[in-house]
Amino acid sequence: MKRRTLLVGGGAAVLAGGALAGSFAMTGSAADYARAMETLRAPLGGGPDLDGVIRYATLAANGHNTQPWRFHASGQTIRISPDLSRRTPAVDPDDHHLYASLGCAAENLALAAAARGLSGNPRFDPASNAVVFDYRTGAGQPSPLCDAIPKRQSTRADFDGRLVSTTDLSALERAAQVPDVSLVLFADRASIDRVRDLIIAGNTAQMADKTFLAELKSWIRFNPNAALQRGDGLFSASSGNPALPGWLAGPMFDLAFTADAENKKYIGQLDTSAGVAVFIGARADPASWFAVGRACQRFALQATALGLKCSFVNQPVEVASFRPELATLVGMPGQRPDIVMHYGYGPNLPMSPRRPVADVIDT
Repeated sequence: MKRRTLLVGGGAAVLAGGALAGSFAMTGSAADYARAMETLRAPLGGGPDLDGVIRYATLAANGHNTQPWRFHASGQTIRISPDLSRRTPAVDPDDHHLYASLGCAAENLALAAAARGLSGNPRFDPASNAVVFDYRTGAGQPSPLCDAIPKRQSTRADFDGRLVSTTDLSALERAAQVPDVSLVLFADRASIDRVRDLIIAGNTAQMADKTFLAELKSWIRFNPNAALQRGDGLFSASSGNPALPGWLAGPMFDLAFTADAENKKYIGQLDTSAGVAVFIGARADPASWFAVGRACQRFALQATALGLKCSFVNQPVEVASFRPELATLVGMPGQRPDIVMHYGYGPNLPMSPRRPVADVIDT
């Protein structure tokens, strides 16, 4: 992995809706949701527990929490195939995030399998555009990254502004070492601000796109009941937003979800971050995006193990017109940046849902 690290410097209607949301969030469904998330993120069982290993794999980061994967276990092989029925063509027209999501799941799978004595290295099969994980049985290999899997989340909230030590930054770098993936870390305020400005510009462009907004809205789960019933999507409380009853959710989204409001959130999040991480793959193809997914998942797990939070801010890579400027900023002109994350110390938020393992396994 090539590493290039820059470490310079160490509404009334809305209020009414918020009140209604607060009363709704206190119903029993919120408690049911919390219990379900505890069960989903329970520690692995003993022995070669394939269902448990796959459950840990599904806890990986993925775009819009679409969970675009299918698992098939046969002999001593687990395959992860893309579930193209869960594409998000407005935000991800070439399936870049989809294949990065497969890489994230594959990394979780490998770590969880190793902890259960099933060691192997996932590889991408270009012929089928699927991940192949061949494993062998041996002694268990627990690791801090595996332990971090059920605790990791994409924390969309303001952080506390504290800096990250050079020792921990080095640990993040080491964890994210994956062949053919470059990582650039920005820890100086001037560079973070430049990335922030690209994020705001990209977000403004996306918010002006009705197709993008319709797709995003379709993946938001506005209350605990909806999140539990669907088992996927972006649960509003996981982003620090109030829960809303179904009859109110659509109108409130249309009223309150504006470019100005979202940009203020991103400004607050970036201004309180300790740094920004940008991942760049060697090529613009599914195999490379898979590798980037593995690297960013390892980064996020190491951050979690260190007590850090992180979140995706991918607007400068999702809006193609901003990619060249970001590539120049990271010192790799002509390359395609793949993933942008910000990191720092922040709060715990409600975890995102996942579908049951039985729903993602092909027999």
